[in-house]
Amino acid sequence: MMARTGDAAALAAYVDAGVPADLCNDRGDTLLMLAAYHGHAPAVRALLERGADPDRPNDRGQTPLAGAVFKGEDEVVRALVGAGADPRAGRPSALDAARMFGKDALVALLDRP
Repeated sequence: MMARTGDAAALAAYVDAGVPADLCNDRGDTLLMLAAYHGHAPAVRALLERGADPDRPNDRGQTPLAGAVFKGEDEVVRALVGAGADPRAGRPSALDAARMFGKDALVALLDRP
């Protein structure tokens, strides 16, 4: 719930207390995936700072970065890219999603060697 609502302080406190940064639900969605998909950049940054894997896909092969691209969450995309998320990981990849939805600015950001 905290990841979906973007409660960065509570998420940070729980992870600092020992909850795994890559805790996931029954669909393989990690806390990072949920925060990214729901557009909560501060929560995304808090989780990344605590070791959350920016490239861990859910059970459908989707990554947090691809989810953020799909939802048009540019600040989250920048946070994930800044943390080293791979724009070519997952299916569809974040780069594929940006191209598919005509998000040219994101394609330019993501299509780097």
